[in-house]
Amino acid sequence: MAQLTMAKALNAGLRAAMEKDPKVLLMGEDIGKLGGVFRITEGLQKDFGEDRVIDTPLAEAGIVATAIGMTLRGYRPVVEIQFDGFVYPAFDHIVSQVAKLHARSLGHVQLPMVIRIPVGGGIGAVEHHSESNEAYFAHTAGLRVIACSNPNDAYWMIQEAIAFPDPIIFYEPKRRYWDKGEVAAAPERDLFAANVIRPGTDVTVLAYGPMVRSCLQAAQAAEEEGISLEVIDLRSLTPLDTEAIFGSVRKTGRCVVVHEASTFLGMGAELAAQIQQECFYSLEAPVLRVGGYNVPYPPSRIEEEFLPDLDRVLDAVDRVLEH
Repeated sequence: MAQLTMAKALNAGLRAAMEKDPKVLLMGEDIGKLGGVFRITEGLQKDFGEDRVIDTPLAEAGIVATAIGMTLRGYRPVVEIQFDGFVYPAFDHIVSQVAKLHARSLGHVQLPMVIRIPVGGGIGAVEHHSESNEAYFAHTAGLRVIACSNPNDAYWMIQEAIAFPDPIIFYEPKRRYWDKGEVAAAPERDLFAANVIRPGTDVTVLAYGPMVRSCLQAAQAAEEEGISLEVIDLRSLTPLDTEAIFGSVRKTGRCVVVHEASTFLGMGAELAAQIQQECFYSLEAPVLRVGGYNVPYPPSRIEEEFLPDLDRVLDAVDRVLEH
């Protein structure tokens, strides 16, 4: 086991995948000599060459379209979208082609490609650099959508995603890139399985990506008041690990869902609907959602007012316990 930042863990995971399979290649803006704006691909072009770590033009639609063609020729491209808000020029290719080719070909064509997207706010960035757009892709049939929250998952999930036969949207919480953690010698769970990272008895708290750490901090604060929160890192947004989610909610009787994106038509809405449908007779209170507000992402000087934090999570916990 080793202590790595999430950024270094992703770099090591990409390196391991490229060493294992010569058909794995990386594509993106400034990912070669520069190593990416977050240095996730640092040193990989030097070691694997310009044919496998490809610096592309600033054209997301062209990057994804080229990756589709390379996938059809037997390669396993890993596309980096430099910032979450830059993915929209490629949206048509992703939802109209990447997500549908398998079904359109009656299962004869597979697209084993990964689209890496640094997600969320909290880094003081300018407009279009702090989006949380996971609901668009989780809504799209034919795509798998996963989100890492710690170095260990980052290292193993990126390798498993690259080896998987279906296209995967891989979200990386950019403000957690510099968090350190242990990286295990082997993966600890299935790629699409949720992780109960803190067992509890009073309230189930569901989170993913950047909000997992915030929810763990809320659980620690709640413990000082005698409240036991069970924190679950969803890891996979589609498919959802409903067995783990429903099992926890049936145990606690209460649930709070936390994400950075707006709560309006977000992942929390889908989770609340499924929990209400399957766990109705176990619920002691309505499922509550904590998320960003339904407004465009604000200027960086006030982003802390927009982002969910420990206090907003604890407020929701207090409200579900009042029922």
